[in-house]
Amino acid sequence: MKIAFHGAARTVTGSKHLISLKNGRKVLLDCGMFQGLGKDTDVLNRRWGFEPSEIDYLVLSHAHIDHSGLIPKIVKDGFKGKIFCTPATRELTKVLLEDSAIIQEDEVKYINKRRAAMGQAYLQPLYNLEEARKTFDFFDTVDYGNWFTIEPGLDLLYTDVGHIIGSAAVHLRIKENDKITQISFSGDVGRYRDVILRSPQNFPQADYIILESTYGNSLHDQHTTTPDQLLQWIEKACLQKKGKLIVPAFSVGRTQEILFALNQLELERRLPDLDYFVDSPLSVKATQIIRNYPQYFNNTIQKILETDQDPFGFKGLKFIHSVEDSKLLNFRNEPCVIISASGMAEGGRVMHHISNTVENSRNTILFTGYCEPHSLGGRLIAGAEEVSIFGVDHQVNAQIGSIRSMSAHGDYEDLSQFLACQNPRDVKTLFLVHGEYDVQQDFKNRLLKKDFMDVQIPELHFEVGLG
Repeated sequence: MKIAFHGAARTVTGSKHLISLKNGRKVLLDCGMFQGLGKDTDVLNRRWGFEPSEIDYLVLSHAHIDHSGLIPKIVKDGFKGKIFCTPATRELTKVLLEDSAIIQEDEVKYINKRRAAMGQAYLQPLYNLEEARKTFDFFDTVDYGNWFTIEPGLDLLYTDVGHIIGSAAVHLRIKENDKITQISFSGDVGRYRDVILRSPQNFPQADYIILESTYGNSLHDQHTTTPDQLLQWIEKACLQKKGKLIVPAFSVGRTQEILFALNQLELERRLPDLDYFVDSPLSVKATQIIRNYPQYFNNTIQKILETDQDPFGFKGLKFIHSVEDSKLLNFRNEPCVIISASGMAEGGRVMHHISNTVENSRNTILFTGYCEPHSLGGRLIAGAEEVSIFGVDHQVNAQIGSIRSMSAHGDYEDLSQFLACQNPRDVKTLFLVHGEYDVQQDFKNRLLKKDFMDVQIPELHFEVGLG
């Protein structure tokens, strides 16, 4: 048995880990899109490092595009197997892939206008909307908590990791030559104090663990609550400076956490009387899907639902659907809050909002989670004085802010708690993925001190034999 790391290897996005069995079967864990890596992004997304037609099964941890976003491309390139995921992940992945296809087609049209003027060849999107929709028949759902036989000698167990609705750690029980090996892949680990979702669940002892490490050397701020932090930014940006507050936010998970926090402020009668816009059709669809799975909410939200039927709605909230209404927001002079995807400002409507507000010192752009250093969000957070958006250079005069404590990724204490159900000396190798290399090196040292005997940080396309 071998495992190869074809994405999220010494970087945060592009999750793809390929397990090759002795009988020739191949299982791909996730099929994620690389994001926020500058000019290298497109090249990485077009090169697999393996032959898609040889993959028998794709096991998906959750719906986020950096874990699911290349599913239409792998089908387009020859994959004909089954895709396994939880029921909520299937629903969310459908709308995310449709949205990804639409964004790609729109962005390529814009880019090709410039390329045509320069006499350059046209670009093609990774996939289009029709190709995205063709993948939906490949999905089979598996619930949390029960071993499911994919084929004789290959069993799958999903456990909840509390990252987004439907997110799961993947556990494979593989029998080869009368020997059973268990491989556990964390997907993205949520937080044990998440404001909406249940805490990550314990999982059976593993022989090999593939663990995300996005915040492997960080602790999230627990001293100031998310509603209080948001209120401070709203008061400063909208009430004091009389400007717009632009909040880039991922459509699944982060947008709902922000809406929940704003709803809390309204319940406490502290929410400023302003217009609050969610400018993302995907966010609207995702919020409705998340409402359909209240059984995955934690006990606190279950209690709130007894008196508040909609924990994601409040006075002043408006959902923007059409492109025309989105464009009209650019002509508003009144203070307002605009929540729009994507969270790293690498695509979607938020890029247009940033391009229209970033040069005005009255305005504020507030990031609420991790941004790849090369992404537009990463460059703004790092203090760039000028940024290029859609080929146009903009002076950065708006205030740039960040609330890192809102991350849906666990910090190193959460990750350590996730591993606490394991006997570290029984884990033959722990592979760190889905993180920046310097962060992973720090986290590796922490894990070695916790008695994990072999901790490796694989490079892209690195392959290793197991057992």
